[in-house]
Amino acid sequence: MKSEPTTELFHLALPADWILAQGQGEYRVSTRGVTLEEQGFIHLSFKHQWPATRQRFYADVTTPLLLLTIDPTGLDVRPEPGNPGSEELFPHLYGPLPLTAVTRIERLDPPHA
Repeated sequence: MKSEPTTELFHLALPADWILAQGQGEYRVSTRGVTLEEQGFIHLSFKHQWPATRQRFYADVTTPLLLLTIDPTGLDVRPEPGNPGSEELFPHLYGPLPLTAVTRIERLDPPHA
């Protein structure tokens, strides 16, 4: 069942992964070092969640990251628990991310740059 949240969603991306997506016509990275095919979905965040996701999974990255802002209209996004037994829901995108769904790209410098 498709869910069409009315709010913007977010995804942290490594610049190299975003450049690769430009050539492929779609973005297929679930999370750092894990593809859509390996995970089964792409990890996204609600606005209030991406800073903690950055701290938890990208704290050791010493190069800039990209914060992709996504319009979820028409995408198969499902809010699901982030971890088994967790009550906090995170949006998961089932399928590749069309480049046209990315409405803004913000460069995030490393915290201690």
